[in-house]
Amino acid sequence: MVFNFLPQECNFFDLFEKQVDYAVDAASYFKRLVTNDSIDKASLQKMHNLEHQGDEITHDIFDRLNKTFITPFDREDIHALAKELDDIIDMLYTIVNRLSVYKLDGADKNLVEFASVIEESVCAVACAVKGLRNTKQFKSVSEFCVEVNRLENVGDSMRDTVLVELFERAKDPISVIKWKEIYEDAETVLDICEDVAHVVQSILVKQA
Repeated sequence: MVFNFLPQECNFFDLFEKQVDYAVDAASYFKRLVTNDSIDKASLQKMHNLEHQGDEITHDIFDRLNKTFITPFDREDIHALAKELDDIIDMLYTIVNRLSVYKLDGADKNLVEFASVIEESVCAVACAVKGLRNTKQFKSVSEFCVEVNRLENVGDSMRDTVLVELFERAKDPISVIKWKEIYEDAETVLDICEDVAHVVQSILVKQA
């Protein structure tokens, strides 16, 4: 009897690429929703579906990780990468759900700006993750990680600016509480993208 202990290494890369594609779809859809102010039951359900599809891939990666003897890179990095990518989609769904629950109507220019930066960052994350398949692309992967870090700094500055504006101009304290949470959650998405970049950079160092 022959036991096949060799992993289907491409499966991990395929799954990561599929997972990050869902993250890009979620970021793009999030931008469209906040730009058009069109969050209804159907759009909320679509975002929930993206979140669910991301969860399924994450669980699949964890399941394969438990069953695979040899992995393309460290097991803890595979686990961390899958978790952080999943967290991106989860947080985007959380923001959309809260916008709906809080009944925050009307396109908000600050959130639209956040959405644009988030989309840029998630797209850079996608390029970095997809580059892990080929060691010849590691230089460009590192450059995409640097870009994600830069965008996170942009997000920090945006958050501080919009919160100052919110506290100075808003008159309704309940509205202030709601929007403060939304802006901070939007910046958290960029934090998570940076966490993904850190995992990717850890992988690059170990594979060098």
